[in-house]
Amino acid sequence: PYYVDMDQSLFLQASLHSSDQNLTLFVDTCVASPNSSDFRTVVYELTKRGCASDDTYTLFPPPSPEVARFGFNAFSFVGRFPSVFLRCQLAVCRLNDYSSRCYQGCMKRFKRNADS
Repeated sequence: PYYVDMDQSLFLQASLHSSDQNLTLFVDTCVASPNSSDFRTVVYELTKRGCASDDTYTLFPPPSPEVARFGFNAFSFVGRFPSVFLRCQLAVCRLNDYSSRCYQGCMKRFKRNADS
């Protein structure tokens, strides 16, 4: 466990270790939960489909393509939940493949018009 104070800035980094130098990383979705084995019942989205859901979530420029860096402010779930667990989905793409998920950025879903 990693103990932090409320609203403390947290900085995270993910690194891809591969002999292939033509890969890049992209943070797609990060979800927090008070239960390490249940990321569906009580959850808080930090980012979804590359779009920040939390006002404190920040994506930082990486030092190299195989590294992803982001941060957010520490929070807790209301109630009897002493811990917060984080699960992130990252995309691994070919470097400079601009049609890949890594280069699409935030993908907001468009609402459809409802006919009467």
